[in-house]
Amino acid sequence: MSAYRSRVLLFAGTGLATLLVLLTISLTTGTMSIPAGTALRALVGLGDSGDVLVVQEFRAPRAFAAIVAGAGLGAAGCVLQRLFRNPLASPDVMGVTGGASLGAVSLLAAGATQTLIPLGALGGGLLAALLLGVFSWGSVSVTRLVLTGLAVQAALAAAVNLMIVRFPAELAGSALQWTTGSVYGRTWTEVWGGTAAMVLALAVALVMNRRLAVLDLGDDSAGALGLNTSRARLQLLVLAVVLASLAAALAGPVTFVALAVPHIVRFLTGPPTAVTLALAALTGAVLLLASDLVVQHLLPVEGLPVGAVTATLGAPWLLVLMLRQSSPVNVKRNS
Repeated sequence: MSAYRSRVLLFAGTGLATLLVLLTISLTTGTMSIPAGTALRALVGLGDSGDVLVVQEFRAPRAFAAIVAGAGLGAAGCVLQRLFRNPLASPDVMGVTGGASLGAVSLLAAGATQTLIPLGALGGGLLAALLLGVFSWGSVSVTRLVLTGLAVQAALAAAVNLMIVRFPAELAGSALQWTTGSVYGRTWTEVWGGTAAMVLALAVALVMNRRLAVLDLGDDSAGALGLNTSRARLQLLVLAVVLASLAAALAGPVTFVALAVPHIVRFLTGPPTAVTLALAALTGAVLLLASDLVVQHLLPVEGLPVGAVTATLGAPWLLVLMLRQSSPVNVKRNS
C-alpha cells in the first residue's frame, strides 16, 4: 500500500469516526442529558416519548443540517480553489453566500414557505456569480477577481441588512439568521430536502472531478487533451455556486468553512486526486458540526449563531492567507 493511500485511508477513517462522535455528542448533550444508547433508540422513534421528542424534533435536525451544509461548503471551497488556482477563493470571499442570503431573505419578505427558501438561495447565489463575472470581465488577475468578490459580498450583505430593517417585526427574527449563519430551528422537511439536493450536487461534482483534474494541468494542456476549458470552467463555477447556495439554504452565510477545508485536506493528504472532493465534504461536515457544538456547550453566550464562531476563526485565517499571497516570495514566484 502506497504512502499516499495510507494517508487518505487514515484521514477518511479518522474523519468518519470524529463525525460519529460529534453526532453522538450533539444527540446526547444539552439541557437534558440523554445516554447514548437511549438517544440512538430515540432517533429511530423508540423509547420514552420525551426522549424521542427532544432527539427527533430538536437535536437531530440541527445536527444533520450542520453535517449537510458543512459538506456542501467544503466541496464548494475545494472546487473554487482548484478552479481559480488560488487559496483565497471561497464562496464567502467571492460573494456567493451573500447572494444566497439575499435570495432567501427576499423570498421570506414575499411570504414564501420554508420549502422554497433553497430555490431563493440558489437564485441569489447565481446572481452573485453573474455580478462577479460582469465586474471582473476581461481580467485574468485572480487578485482582482477576489477583490471584486469581496465587494460583491459587501454590497449584497448591505442589501440583506436593509431588507431586514424594513421587515415587519414578526419576519425580522426569521430573516436575521441569514446575516449570521445558524442551524438552529431546522426542521426535517428542510433537512431532507436539502440532503437530497446536496447528495445530487455532490454526485455531479464527483462525476465532473475528471474535468477539474484536467484543468489542474493548465489551460494549454487541457485544451491539447480536447477539453473545452471555457465551458468546463463555467460548468464547475455553476456547480460550486449550487453547492454553496444549498448549504446557505440550510445554515445561512456561514464563513470560514469553505475557505479552510481545502487547506486542511491538502496539508494532511497532499496534492488533489479523485478522492479530494469527498474528503473535503467530510472535513466540512466535521468542522461545521464541531463549531455548532462549541456554540451550544462551550461558550457563555446563549443563542450565539454558529456563523459568529466561524467568522471569528475565519478573519485571522483570511488575513494570513492574504499576507502570504502578497509576500515577496510569492510575488517573485508568480512573476
